[in-house]
Amino acid sequence: MPFDLERTTHQFTKTDTGGVQTVIADDPQDTTQITLIQQHLTAEADRFRRGDFTDPARIHGNEMPGLETLRAHDGRITIDYENTRDGARVTYTTTGTDLRNALHAWFDAQSGDHGPHATR
Repeated sequence: MPFDLERTTHQFTKTDTGGVQTVIADDPQDTTQITLIQQHLTAEADRFRRGDFTDPARIHGNEMPGLETLRAHDGRITIDYENTRDGARVTYTTTGTDLRNALHAWFDAQSGDHGPHATR
């Protein structure tokens, strides 16, 4: 990741239709981290829409829970990106129970891997 994990926090919020991934700068005045977060999540959202989850697999491992199902989503997940004042947010929405469960498992795995730099 291009931003500093020691200066940012990941938030993984599960919803009935998928989930919301938010990354924020711990210091809302840290424009460098905010810009890096926004650039990274913009690119990630674009790749995820195409089923390309190479980056999280490289960071967390190819055997991440839910990853295989997410790679095959074939447009059945709507992935929306938005800037926030202190970072960025990606919202994942699906009507497929299998995809929702895969997103939840994927969120849990990321939360565990990011340790103190993540919240649920």
